[in-house]
Amino acid sequence: MATALSSMMLHTPVSSKCANYMPAGVAYSRSSCGSKAFPTHISIASKNLKGASPSSALGFFCGEDYTLLEGHGKPSLPRKVNSNQSSPKGQVRAAAYNIAVLGAAGGIGQPLSLLLKMSPLVASLNLYDIANVKGVAADLSHCNTPAQVSAFTGFAELPDSLKNVDLIIIPAGVPRKPGMTRDDLFKINAGIVRTLVEAAAEHAPNAWINIISNPVNSTVPIAAEVLKQKGVYNPRKLFGVTTLDVVRANTFVAQKKNLRLIDVDVPVLGGHAGITILPLLSKTRPAVEFSPEEIEELTVRIQNGGTEVVEAKAGAGSATLSMMKCCSKY
Repeated sequence: MATALSSMMLHTPVSSKCANYMPAGVAYSRSSCGSKAFPTHISIASKNLKGASPSSALGFFCGEDYTLLEGHGKPSLPRKVNSNQSSPKGQVRAAAYNIAVLGAAGGIGQPLSLLLKMSPLVASLNLYDIANVKGVAADLSHCNTPAQVSAFTGFAELPDSLKNVDLIIIPAGVPRKPGMTRDDLFKINAGIVRTLVEAAAEHAPNAWINIISNPVNSTVPIAAEVLKQKGVYNPRKLFGVTTLDVVRANTFVAQKKNLRLIDVDVPVLGGHAGITILPLLSKTRPAVEFSPEEIEELTVRIQNGGTEVVEAKAGAGSATLSMMKCCSKY
């Protein structure tokens, strides 16, 4: 989902203000809350799939050649082959993963689930939400791709949604509304993530967990602590998805400098909230010169891109943009 390109040790307070501290663009090993330290691991892409060839990106359609899928990005999921699937002549058999989306009926969960249904990497897709998920599952089940879609509604069905899954993606939570910061979501979304990760620890302790719910800077450390308490914490399997900041940086720079978007790569460090988002414009590829005014303008727009979208969409959420852009073909 996202690629970690470097790692470093950090000490980050986990509170409602954590979103103002934790960097993004790197993989984190550790954070702390007061005197209590615990590790976290956040993986963020500073180079997404846009630069890959059509056959090596997500390869959405089953008629494509997937020979380049393996090894694209690090760390990559171990190859898991569904032995029941046959491969057309000249094609490599697609890897098959069982995936659960927790919060699949929401503004992020629905388009994300559609993209997953389109991927040949997915064998089964479990869609969970507290309501309205059966219609989403019914709709997606009509797509002519192999992934089997199942719906799970309400907390009583949460354990079943997690059985035998390889990857758990959590977009569940309340969206930001105009005037709200990501910190304002903390009290509600922190509790939601805690509950879902507790279930994941009990029913899918070996699964990868990707957290989208904001504030990511705080929800990922919370998840790490829950997994530690359950005795199943693995820092290599817990991720916070903040590729969105890289997507925005690439888009805005390409527009500003009249570059082909497919060629642009802007590393982004820091967190996923306001001034903690730090685009390294001097490291932009291809090399390009920025005036001080352009640096200020681009940095502020990248940092406040989420607010721009939230205000325009009146609280419908902004991560959908990331999902669609990261996975589109050029």
